[in-house]
Amino acid sequence: MNAAMIAATSVVRGACHHDCPDTCAWEVTVRDGVAVNLRGDPSHPFTDGQLCPKVNPFLDRVYHPDRLLRPLRRVGPKGEGRFEPVDWDAAIAEIADRIGTAVAQHGGETVLPYSLDGTQGLVQKGVLADRFFAALGATQLNRHICGVTAWHGAADVLGLPLGADPTEIASARTIVLWGTNTLLTNRHLWPYVEQAHGNGASVIVVDPVSTMTAQRSDWHIQPRPGTDVALVLGIIGVLDRDGLIDEERVSAAASGWPELRAEARALSLDSAASITGLAEADIISLAHRISHQQPAVLRALIGMEHREHGQDIHRAVAALAVVSGSEYMRSTQVYFDTAFADIVPPPRPQRTFNMSALGAALTAAALQPPVTVLLNYGCNPAAITPDQNRVLAGLGRDDLFAVVIEQFMTDTARYADIVLPTTTQIEHLDLMNAWGHLYVSLNLPAIEPLGECLPNTEIFRRLADALALDASGLADSDEQMARDLLASGHPWLDGITYERLQRDGWARLAVPAGWSALADREVPLPPSGVDAGAQSRSLGPIRLGTLRYRPAAESADGDAELVERYPLALMSLKQHQRFLNSHYGGFEHHLPDPPEPRLDISAADAEARGIAGGDRVRVYNDRGELFTSAAISDRLQPGLVTMPFGWWAGDADARTVNVLTNAAVGGDDPDVGSAAFHDTLVEVEPAPDVQQTANGASS
Repeated sequence: MNAAMIAATSVVRGACHHDCPDTCAWEVTVRDGVAVNLRGDPSHPFTDGQLCPKVNPFLDRVYHPDRLLRPLRRVGPKGEGRFEPVDWDAAIAEIADRIGTAVAQHGGETVLPYSLDGTQGLVQKGVLADRFFAALGATQLNRHICGVTAWHGAADVLGLPLGADPTEIASARTIVLWGTNTLLTNRHLWPYVEQAHGNGASVIVVDPVSTMTAQRSDWHIQPRPGTDVALVLGIIGVLDRDGLIDEERVSAAASGWPELRAEARALSLDSAASITGLAEADIISLAHRISHQQPAVLRALIGMEHREHGQDIHRAVAALAVVSGSEYMRSTQVYFDTAFADIVPPPRPQRTFNMSALGAALTAAALQPPVTVLLNYGCNPAAITPDQNRVLAGLGRDDLFAVVIEQFMTDTARYADIVLPTTTQIEHLDLMNAWGHLYVSLNLPAIEPLGECLPNTEIFRRLADALALDASGLADSDEQMARDLLASGHPWLDGITYERLQRDGWARLAVPAGWSALADREVPLPPSGVDAGAQSRSLGPIRLGTLRYRPAAESADGDAELVERYPLALMSLKQHQRFLNSHYGGFEHHLPDPPEPRLDISAADAEARGIAGGDRVRVYNDRGELFTSAAISDRLQPGLVTMPFGWWAGDADARTVNVLTNAAVGGDDPDVGSAAFHDTLVEVEPAPDVQQTANGASS
């Protein structure tokens, strides 16, 4: 490399934005304004220089020939994907005019924002957007399609779901990975698991599916889908029966132990075995391993929350940690939520929709006021939201004005009236937290935005200006928002300044090593805490209490009439190493071989239906149908079928797994809780002779 090239080359530090617990720190090499290399930051303790197979080719996404680089206006029918270029001023003016007219006619609630974790960055994900929608008086969106059910389940026990630092798994002697395919979806934690394993720890996986993580474990516990609460009660019953519970410790630390013990005693061991499909000896052995091989860690992530009673399951696992004296590990997101300043004003009291119910919200004929404007960003609801037929019917409404902020022509963007091109992670500034470790990172823009792309924040600034919205903070710069988030004064942010992150790229929250909400029931407060002069907030005693196995209505133990018609449980899985949620569902080199969302089915269930591997099959229930190829799998127990989550359909007539999935929300409040994706019943049969399209389209 000559001197001129060296002078024109720089390395810019940042971090991955994807909805993944690892939030990897990275370095972008830029030459003459072009990003030429991306690698994991070798100095970051968790990333350790390695990115995942999904993100290694991220620069291909940045410079992809199909990247959207100009604003677009629809010229064809919705869903067809025909657009013409339009300049930014005209696009913003048209959007502002349509919003203004709709609000004048129906009020602010006629506007519905729809977003999730297309970026997890605190700035680009939503600070300014939240201010915009609050000023507008728009309908509020509970972004509960994922995460909140687990949050509430753990909070029921702990007060705040503050699990231990995941890296401390390295010192465990027993590791139970419960409802998490760690090797695939949390791969940077795996070296810590291997370190513990090398020191003699047992690695146990609890999962209805034999995932790649299960296949690398010492022991795979494979319960019937959704029966985890019965398994926990069975384990607690064994611990109680065999005198393996320190009742003095549990009673001193927690309320509700007598009630929980009574429930465990009421469910006999043979009943627990019958419900879960496990041998009694295995339940006994698991209980004894957790008790005798301490320290034990129960690592619970996303798998169980996508069920009608997912909150019960997460509460059960947290309670088991308390009773057994184990460590509980879940998301670390709440550490960052606790530490960062809250710089979004609370919205006015408005109606609220759970994002899982998008299809119902967009198609409810009697809804007043109707949703007439949809602003979609950081999310591809046509691909990721359950009850896909109703979602697409809503997006296809002629009287719905839809704006989609995107990087590519996704399934959702095809239904937009206006598509606005947004920047990728290496083209804008952001502050990154994590839900799988305790490191905060500053993502600096490495290159200028391509084409006419703008950051999400700048788009909302322009819309706020065009609508003449009068609210504080709508003109704040991205840097100012990042600085304000860091300025809470919380002890966990001690020494972490914007300047330090500019220099070093990342820093670990100042959470003391070994801090655990199970043992440390005092959470530090920032200087401006609501209790004048208080330095910490007590979480109070841990709460146990009544716990019962309740089968989901749409499960093998649920509605008998429904089970008669649809006897197979369907789980939609994240199962490909180069595939993340829906981010890469439309990119050929990220898809598996063959590039089709196949149905995995057990040999017994396939034989009973006259299906051979590779056959075309019809998968259906009351919500819809799709056609795809069958793959005979030894990873599944009879009665369970799986399909990959996040696939793009590619045209308006095609359907993917979410045409079948259950949009019902677990819990007592229909606005609070995650969609019961995994509590979905289907039937499978050989496809008719008429050939269906390879992407699963239904004729």
